[in-house]
Amino acid sequence: MYNRIMIYHVVPLDEWSADPDRPYAPASLAEDGFVHCSPDEATTLRVVNAFYRTARRPLLALVLDERRLTARCAWEAAAPAPPPGVAEGTLFPHVFGPIDRDAVTRVLEVRWDDDGLATALA
Repeated sequence: MYNRIMIYHVVPLDEWSADPDRPYAPASLAEDGFVHCSPDEATTLRVVNAFYRTARRPLLALVLDERRLTARCAWEAAAPAPPPGVAEGTLFPHVFGPIDRDAVTRVLEVRWDDDGLATALA
């Protein structure tokens, strides 16, 4: 069902680039206790459309190799519910610590259509 090796994290380019010599620690790590990730590209696009349509651009999707993370990664249900278009019961990877930069295997940019919807990662 899930690759469970490659996971996705959405971040504005300026945040990702802010301190390239240190592990990446988004605000959600301090606020929620973990880094929000998605299990696949399709779910990532649905998350972007639900929560990031007004985020600063360019908006990136980091492709992470879960095996390279030093922080614990737990697969958990969305609370209180998954974003629109994501099936009930979908599990999301939550990383309980900073993202090791060497765990990032690819950096993709979110592509938008004329209506402001995320349509692809390239």
